[in-house]
Amino acid sequence: MNYEYKEPLVVQEVAPRDGLQIEKQWVETEDKIALIDALSACGFSRIEAGSFVSPKAIPALRDGDAVFNGIRRGRGVIYVALVPNVKGAERALAAGADELNLVMSASETHNRANMRMSCESSLAGFGNVVRLASGKASLNATVATAFGCPFEGRIDEERVVSIARTYREMGIDGITLADTTGMANPRQVARLVARVLEHVPAADLTLHFHNTRGLGLANVLAAYDTGARRFDAALGGLGGCPFAPGASGNICTEDLVNMCDEMSIPTGIDLPRLIALSRTLPALVGHEVSGQVAKAGRNCDLHPAPDYVQAI
Repeated sequence: MNYEYKEPLVVQEVAPRDGLQIEKQWVETEDKIALIDALSACGFSRIEAGSFVSPKAIPALRDGDAVFNGIRRGRGVIYVALVPNVKGAERALAAGADELNLVMSASETHNRANMRMSCESSLAGFGNVVRLASGKASLNATVATAFGCPFEGRIDEERVVSIARTYREMGIDGITLADTTGMANPRQVARLVARVLEHVPAADLTLHFHNTRGLGLANVLAAYDTGARRFDAALGGLGGCPFAPGASGNICTEDLVNMCDEMSIPTGIDLPRLIALSRTLPALVGHEVSGQVAKAGRNCDLHPAPDYVQAI
């Protein structure tokens, strides 16, 4: 592999939605807004700012309307909303979401657990959202469990490619391949990404990895080396799917940006500012978070030598 990378890597920050959705401690609306505003100031071009699902299903994000109406919108920043159906899409559009993200699992079992419907029903609902959003917001659709399902195991790659093609045929430009439970490995990632890039331009493809089994950043490099350029990540490594047993958080944003900085991969993100923001997360969510760089510091953050060394 050639690690002399120059192509920019686009990071979509998903902590305000995917990160907070499973937190047990309620995060106040004004604190969500402050978090999104601080992320906007770090240089992100895309932020998943909230969700418009049923409050009964995801109570931690029941204030999506207030959050979208309260944020200071950064110039050039795309604020994304997760929507499950037409009703959610109507709310998101009314709140000013720039992009709507739809989700269907490649696994029929996971889709029934997560969305409470069959894949066929999900696709039918997507068509209604496409018609509603036409000319009002851009659309992205996620293929969840694209690299494996905790109920069904490995997913046939041809099924994932077929779903991505179907999304595009429906008029949905943006496609996300999600490793919902952290089951992917780098060789698998490289193979599937190469196949999907035959049908989806790199500018429209997002990879969403979890670090459940410690392979998150390795999978990013495998996808990047294959031609992918856009990746989801969550500040502090927050998140996890509430309908996926054993799933841990997303790949950590500051760890990803640090890796890119060390490898001279441009991201446009202010890493020191991002690390400082990550260090505020434990107070916000009421527990320690999994990010490593916020704990260890960057490689360039040197320390004074011990006194006994100075004396030698």
